[in-house]
Amino acid sequence: MTATSYRRDVIDLVTAVVVGGIVAFVGLKVIDKVDWPAYNSSNVTRSLTTAGQVVTIAILVAVALAYRAGRARPVLPALSAAAISGFVTVTIGMPLGATKLYLFGLSVDQQFRTEYLTRMTSSPRLADMTYADLPPYYPAGWFFSGGRYASLMGLPGWEAYKPWAIISMAVAAAVAAILFNRMFGADRGAALVLAVTTVTLLYASPEPYSAVLVLLAAPMLITLTYALRGRSRAADGPVGGLGTAATSWPAVVASGLFIGLAATIYTLYTGLFALTAIMLTLLFAVQAWRAATNKARPDDQVRKQRRAVIFSIAVRLIVVGAISGVVALTVWAPYLLDRVTDKPASGGSAEHYLPERGSILPVPMFQLTLVGAITMIGLLWILLRFRQRTVALAFGVTVVTIYLFCLLSMLRTATGSTLLSFRLDPLLVAVLAAAGVFGVIEIARWLIERFGDVRVLVGAVATLAAIALAQSIPGHLSTEISTAYTDTDGHGERADHRPAGAESYFPKLDKLIRAQSGGEPTDNVVLTADYGFLSIYPYWGFQGLTSHYANPLAEFDKRAATIERWSETESADALIDKLDRSPWRAPNVFLFRYSADGYTLRLAEDVYPNDPNVKRYTVTFDPKVFADPRFTVTEVGPFVLVVRNGGHR
Repeated sequence: MTATSYRRDVIDLVTAVVVGGIVAFVGLKVIDKVDWPAYNSSNVTRSLTTAGQVVTIAILVAVALAYRAGRARPVLPALSAAAISGFVTVTIGMPLGATKLYLFGLSVDQQFRTEYLTRMTSSPRLADMTYADLPPYYPAGWFFSGGRYASLMGLPGWEAYKPWAIISMAVAAAVAAILFNRMFGADRGAALVLAVTTVTLLYASPEPYSAVLVLLAAPMLITLTYALRGRSRAADGPVGGLGTAATSWPAVVASGLFIGLAATIYTLYTGLFALTAIMLTLLFAVQAWRAATNKARPDDQVRKQRRAVIFSIAVRLIVVGAISGVVALTVWAPYLLDRVTDKPASGGSAEHYLPERGSILPVPMFQLTLVGAITMIGLLWILLRFRQRTVALAFGVTVVTIYLFCLLSMLRTATGSTLLSFRLDPLLVAVLAAAGVFGVIEIARWLIERFGDVRVLVGAVATLAAIALAQSIPGHLSTEISTAYTDTDGHGERADHRPAGAESYFPKLDKLIRAQSGGEPTDNVVLTADYGFLSIYPYWGFQGLTSHYANPLAEFDKRAATIERWSETESADALIDKLDRSPWRAPNVFLFRYSADGYTLRLAEDVYPNDPNVKRYTVTFDPKVFADPRFTVTEVGPFVLVVRNGGHR
């Protein structure tokens, strides 16, 4: 490739980011301008979603036809990016058009994710989502960028979550479209990006930052394979890529940047991509060893070639690792620095979760669905072509690595933990779906050879299958969408216009805390079990939702024991003395629930290996403890707000 070619590729990628972002941003603004009925009480938004999907798929079909006809090729990259980003926007944005909340609202895992975005909106400084004075444990990349978006738009973090999730996925899909087009042409590229994007939205969209990586993974895994093997054909193995002169350094750099990006967003996927790189390296090393064997050549020449090829492969892997490590440190450095300096850490149990689907191997190809059909075709194509095609080799090694990761996760349960391998399911489906597109292309060629020119028939069936799968996405996500309408948002309202929950008191509580404490949210530490309050406002929390989302540096278990001891105090003097002697920044605000027995907090305990893995328990504070001039007590609905006078720092 020439410098001009590389420059054109960079321009196309930048164009994809800009076009994808603009299409998603404008599309969401247009959707927000209309007063739509709630999704859970009307089929209007579902109908418009389907219509929008058909239009965007039609544009992708037009792109493919124009490419095959050799027409308008300079504008096809931008058109592909616009079409697929529009597909993402209408598929997720339209069903959520009447709510300000994203899939799953402020419930389940979305609660702590929204809390993280709220934290990153309050300040660009890397910080834990909940705990004061701690660096982040969960990678902050996606949330940091979302926080900058929220600040730029003048939105609170919770309200920016939905548009940022959709925009980031739309941009990732647009970039994937450009990568596929560059590798395989705009005709096959359109089919590939549509297949990958559809299954990603189907299975990964509730976790948008993982969806971003899934969308980019398929083309970047091909790039990673090429980077490690060198400039040679799949059938030749790495021997043709001997030496640094045969190394595609742009591919090496791109691979390192991608794995580094993954490290700033999602630790689990980083581990999977790194393991895939190692598996590829081992495979190429074995191929090089076998290919160098030649009885007609002197042994010293054979050994020399083996060492040279294996060394060149190892150098590529090391460079990929070095680049990814540097990128990863942009978000991991503060946490790692605290760990290596022996800061106290305990109680974090992020890997203590084993649902049923984490105890079995994922086999989507045996489902009697369209997803099952396309993934089965993909699996068969990989098995038939991995010796001849780089893309089949890349996908095949990825599939093997995912299954290996799943087995390692299952084996690790014997040691009292897991690797959360079930979260790799969307990536497995996406890779097999992409492979399935190549399989369908080969089937189409066979049909043409057997029955003549049946391209229109094959194209029509494939397009209708794509529409059928795409229009099933809102139905598949119906629970997640409905929750976005039934949860109470940061304005104290439900999008379906039904009576709001207790969270409707949050705005009033926020005003009271500001007035009574005399400080901003980031000046206060709140002890509460109503973590939705921390999702909406950037107050620091004294204790996290569960130990599974807690920063190990926060010492979740010790904090839980401390809260129980506080609840046993019988006087204001005793409680204040314990608060002042706390090894962590003590709460100056308490947000309780009122009960006949006193002021209560409903906390969580890790009970892994049980499923569910969390047990709830209640601690109760004696109201008499707070009947003291040093505290201000206010009852608001079902809540009891206690503010320690002059207590914020």
